[in-house]
Amino acid sequence: MQTTECFPDGQTLLLDADDTLWENNVYFERAIASFISYLDHSTFTHEEIRATLNVVERETISLHGYGLRSFRRSLVTCFERLSTGPVTPEKHDRIVSFANAISEQEIELLPHVADTLPKLASRHRLILVTKGHPVEQMDKLTRSGIESWFHATEVLAEKHPTAYGNLLDKYALDPGSTWMIGNSPKSDINPALEAGVHAVFIPHDHTWVLEHETLNPAPAGQRLLELENFGRLANIF
Repeated sequence: MQTTECFPDGQTLLLDADDTLWENNVYFERAIASFISYLDHSTFTHEEIRATLNVVERETISLHGYGLRSFRRSLVTCFERLSTGPVTPEKHDRIVSFANAISEQEIELLPHVADTLPKLASRHRLILVTKGHPVEQMDKLTRSGIESWFHATEVLAEKHPTAYGNLLDKYALDPGSTWMIGNSPKSDINPALEAGVHAVFIPHDHTWVLEHETLNPAPAGQRLLELENFGRLANIF
C-alpha cells in the first residue's frame, strides 16, 4: 500500500479531522481512565468496565449522535449500570467533570500538519470531512488555526458510503481524482472505497476502539495507500 508515485495537481483531498489533523481520542482515553478509577468497582475488572462502556457508547451514539454531550451520557449510564449505589448529585457532577475536562484541552495539531496543509492547498482542493457534533467540530477547527486551507467543511452525522456519495454529488467531484484521507478504517477508509473514491490510511496509535475495523482492499481501478505520517502526503500530492 506504500507508494513512491506522485499524483498530478488538481486532486480533491477529503481530510478527516480528529486524530488525523489533531489529537482527540487520547483526551477521551484519559477521561475514561479517570472514570474507571473513580468507579473503583470491587467485582468488575477495568477491562470489563471498559467493555460495558463500549456497549453503552454504541447505544448512546445511535440515539444521540457523537460529541461531548453524548459521551457524558454514556459515562453516567455506565456508572448507573455498574455501581452498587445510586448516582447522587455529587457523583453525577464528578462523572460529568471527567468529560468536561476534554473541552478545556488546547487543540494539538499532529506532527507535520501545520506545514503540510499549505503545500497541499496550493496544488489541490481540500475539503474537511469529519463527523460529530457540528458546533463542537467547527469550534475545534476555528481554534486549530488551519481553517483557511479548506475549500469547504462538512460535519456528518455518520461516515458511510451514502454520505460519501452525497459529497461527490454536492461538489461535483470526479471519483477518479478524489481521495479520502484519515485514520479510521471504519469511517474514513472502507466506506470511501465502497463509494468509489481512493483512500489514504494514516494510522494513529490511539484510534478510538469503536473505529477499529479490518482494512478492505481497494476495488479494481481504485487506490488505497498507507502512510506513516501526515507529512508524507506532500511527497505524493
